[in-house]
This record gives sequence, structure tokens and C-alpha cells, in this order.
Amino acid sequence: MLDILKKIYTKPRLIILDLILLNLSLMVSFYFRFSAEWAAYWDYIYLLPLIIIGIIVLYNSDLYNKIWSYASIQELKSIIKVSVIINTLLIVSFFFLGYAVPRSTLILNGILTIFALGGMRFFLRFVRDYYIKRNQDRLSEEEQTRVLIVGAGDAGEMIVREMNKHPGMGKKVVGLIDDNPAKQNLEMHGKKVLGNRYDIPKVIEKNDIDEVIIAIPSAKGDDIKAIYELSRKKEVQVKTVPGIFEILRGDVNISQIREVQVEDLLRREPVELNTDSISAYVEGKTVLVTGGGGSIGSELARQLAHFNPQKLVLLDIYENNLYFLELELRNKYEEIDIVPVIASIRDKKKLQKVFADQKPEVVFHAAAHKHVPLMEANPEEALKNNVFGTKNLAETAHKSGVERFVSISTDKAVNPTNVMGASKRISEMIIQYFNYKSDTRFMAVRFGNVLGSHGSVIPLFKKKIANREPLTVTHQDMERYFMTIPEAAQLVIQAGGLGQGGEVFVLDMGEPVKIMDLARDLIKLSGLEPNVDIDIEISGLRPGEKLSEELTHDTEDSMQTEHEKIYIKNLEICRKEELEEMLDKLRAKIDAGDEKEIIKTLVNYLDTYQPNREGFNEKKSVNPEKQKKTQKGTSVSGG
Repeated sequence: MLDILKKIYTKPRLIILDLILLNLSLMVSFYFRFSAEWAAYWDYIYLLPLIIIGIIVLYNSDLYNKIWSYASIQELKSIIKVSVIINTLLIVSFFFLGYAVPRSTLILNGILTIFALGGMRFFLRFVRDYYIKRNQDRLSEEEQTRVLIVGAGDAGEMIVREMNKHPGMGKKVVGLIDDNPAKQNLEMHGKKVLGNRYDIPKVIEKNDIDEVIIAIPSAKGDDIKAIYELSRKKEVQVKTVPGIFEILRGDVNISQIREVQVEDLLRREPVELNTDSISAYVEGKTVLVTGGGGSIGSELARQLAHFNPQKLVLLDIYENNLYFLELELRNKYEEIDIVPVIASIRDKKKLQKVFADQKPEVVFHAAAHKHVPLMEANPEEALKNNVFGTKNLAETAHKSGVERFVSISTDKAVNPTNVMGASKRISEMIIQYFNYKSDTRFMAVRFGNVLGSHGSVIPLFKKKIANREPLTVTHQDMERYFMTIPEAAQLVIQAGGLGQGGEVFVLDMGEPVKIMDLARDLIKLSGLEPNVDIDIEISGLRPGEKLSEELTHDTEDSMQTEHEKIYIKNLEICRKEELEEMLDKLRAKIDAGDEKEIIKTLVNYLDTYQPNREGFNEKKSVNPEKQKKTQKGTSVSGG
């Protein structure tokens, strides 16, 4: 029967069926008006104008653009509109043709037309739903996954409807959970709201639930975590619909329901972008992204593409990631000129050629060495890339007349205890220095750890859990600020629109998260028990690590911007002569390959740098003469 219904649902067949119903409606109208004597007043010639009008109106209507297996009030409105048009034209044609037809008959015909066209479609839907339900009932209880939906909103309604419609999925919705008191004991598509979140354990137990789906796309991480904990049993799977960032990439559908991930437990309020300010500086421009194949750089490229730049230049030293990103963007954004460039920011001559050839107007600088322990062991490489690579790029951008330059920094640049943080603090100083001397608007953006980025803690933990290896946490109380990759990229792009030049923007990342809690959550999300199935071991702080990161230094003031999640930090002024002297000394020590002298130079020139490494553990005193010269500001003094 379902196969027969599918064959009926074609435009030509439905038009023929509708024409038959229109003719029958007119004939029945005469019968209702004249009863047994209707044949005396009826003439088959009345059908000719009706057929002509019907073919023209039906063919050009939107009735056949509807998916009638989902027929609802909107579809009924379309039927009424078509019926009114057909009957109005029929009355006009009868008038001009001189056909004497009673007005009451035509009114009856209009009503019957609505019932005939609408009734046929809703009947077909009823038959279809009946056979789907019958097929669903044939599945035994053992074959069906018993599902509890948390959230009786739009997402929950979509899931219930889709699961009812697709019995082949083998899932049976038992009921819903919602915290809204007004929804308690109400029904949605025949499924009852069985209580609030605190009733979840009882509902699971009473109804033998196999799977819980959290259908609240805008839920905060704390809410998802609480629901997860209430739902979690070893035999119960807990899944969720996509969050706000994933929804922005495409419509939510049933196939996007997935296992709860640690990113969901840290989910934040959705970031609201000021798209007008972004479009103004990106649309129609040539935009260069360094580190374009990396976690942040590639997400920046994806999101920048939404704002219609004329050209997107993606620069990276690593070819594989860049290759796949190029394919992805070319496939999705055919109108944008995607230019991949294999180059290092250390190579100044290559940068000059890239800028001369591509003529970028906006630069996002995401290329950096970021792994703290690796850079602690290789300080000269951290400085070559993060400091002198940034200087090469900034100088080339300045000489090329770039409009805006947005550099990505880190919370580790605040009171740094490691070489990576110190190198990023110097890169902030370089950005401010070039802003002072250039017409280009230079600015930097600080944020913390990015969930899921290359080399971050979560992929490492996941790999160890998959191999049933113990997780290693360096300290019980270690905590970090976290952001999702899309959130970080969106806020960086927004900050670029707010900047007037010289600012260091700090992104509001909420409360810091303990790494120990993160480890426990990941183990639980894998269906295992911490310190039962997977051990968590404390290894001790590594060189350069701090227990907690900071977003600002004590001497830095902050100002709120028009965006609630972005702040401006007024940094201490670094004198031009001191910056140039420091860079010259660092270059000499790097060339000499003297690691200890590199660290000593950083200590001497960066007042806030307190290296957490052997031989440099003592608290240093700040030069009082140098401290007197230090003032607050947002640009670099020219001396």
C-alpha cells in the first residue's frame, strides 16, 4: 500500500485526481440544491470551463510543492486559496458565457471543493500513517530501543515526529521530560511529558529506557552535565542534538543526534555576532590567514567565508591540512577565490612575494608554536616562530598597506612562566609597536585553551581512554580556561571589527575548568568509571606550567566593548628602544645557540616573566628605574 501511495504522489496524477474531484463537487452541488430534480437543471457543458480553469490554476498553484505526508494547517490554507481562485474564475466565466447557474449552487461548490481537495490529501496521509503504525507494531518490544526525550520544545517535537514516521529505525519514544511546569502531563504526537529532570532516574527505571536524548540545543554545559548524570546508567545510552554552533552550519535533523561529548558539558551561551561590523571589513576584501591549516586558522577561514571575501589566502607550512581545507572551501564557496600558499612566516622574502602577489587587505595571524613543554625544551624555536615570525609578518603587512592585522595571542602571555607564554607576550609588544608607526590597524586577541585543537588535552585523553590507558593529570588543582573552536574563531573575527588599532582584546571564557574534572567527565562519557575502569594518575607539574592561567596582569586595566564577551586590555607601554634592544639581544643569543642566555635575556627584559625551570626559580626583583618609566597605555612609545 505504501508503494501505491508513493506512485500517487506525483504532480500529473494528482492534477488528474483533483480535476475529477472538482467535477464531482460541481455535480454534487447541483444535487444538494435541487435534490431528485437536479438532472433537469444540470448540463455537462458546465464542466468545460471548470476543466480549463482547473488545469490552469492547479498547474500553476503551489499545491504540488507540498509534501502531503506532512499535511497541516499551512497546506489547508493553500487548498482554500486555490478553491477560492477556481470558483471565482468559474463564476466570472459562467457570467460571460450566459450560463444560468444559481448562486447557492456555486457557494455550495466552493465549500465542497475545499472538502474534496483537502479531504483527499488528509485521507492519503491517514492511510500512510496507518500502515506505518501497523509496520511499527509488528516490531517486537525486544527489537525496539525505548527512548526518553529530554526537552519538549521544537527539537524534541522534531525527534518524536521523525521517530514515529520512521519505524525502521527501531526506536520507540516512551515519553518526554521537561522542566516547564506548564508542560507536565501534556502530550506531543501522542507521547506524554512524564516529569522534570529530577524524575529522570525514576522514569528510566519504571519504563525500561534504553536511550536518553537531550533535545535542548541551547542548553548550558552545567544543565547538560546535570541531565547526563541523572540519566547515566551503564546500560542506558545518553545522546544529544547539536549545539548552537553546529546548528549554524546546517539544519538539525535526526541523523545529527550523537553521543554526548565533553564539549557539550562546557557549552556556553551562543555568541551573537555583530554581522554588520564584520561584513564592513571583510566583504569583498582579500583576507590572509596564517596558520590556515591549523585548528584555529582553518575555522577562521570557514567562518570568514560566510562574509563573502573576494579572496581567501591560506598560508601554512604544513601541506596536508591545507590541501583538505582548500578542497572543502572550494566545494562550498565557488564564488570565493581560494588561494593556498605553502610558506613559513620565518621566511621574510617569501612573505614579501606573497603580499606583493595577493595584496591582502586584512590579515589574521594564527601561525604559532603553542606546545608549552616542547617550546620549553626548544626556546630558540619558539622565539624564531612566535617572535621573529610575527615581526616579519607585521613588517611586511605595514609596508604593504594592509588595512587590519589581527594577531592571536594566549592567556599564557600574562605573567608567563614558560617560554611559549613569554614569546607570545613579546609578539603582543611587536603588534603594539607596529600599530604606533603604521597606518595599518594592528591588534591582538587573547584567549585560553581551545577544545579539540591539535595537541590539546582532550584528543590526548580520548586516545588513552580508547586504549584503556591511565590518564595523566599534572596536578589535582590544575585548571584552565576553555573555548570551543567555533566560539574562539567567531570572537576573533568580531574583535577584528571592533579594533581601532593598538588594542589587546581579551575574550570572556567564563569560569576556568579543572583538568581533573575534565578527565573524570571524559571517562564517564565513554561509559566507564574513573579509577575503576580507567585510572587517573598525578604526574607533577612540568617545566613552564602553572596551576592556573590568568587573563590579565595586575597592571592592566580593562574596558568593556560593545560586545559583551570582548574586553580591551590597556597594556603597559614598551619603549621602542627597549623593544629593539631586546630583539637584537635575543637574535644574537639564538644565533649563538645558548639556551641559558636566551632565558636570561627574556628574564632581563620581561618584568612579568617568572621562568618555572631549574636555575630560574627565584622571584626576581623589578628594576626600579625601569619601573618608573613604565606607564599604562594602548600603544608603544616612540621614545
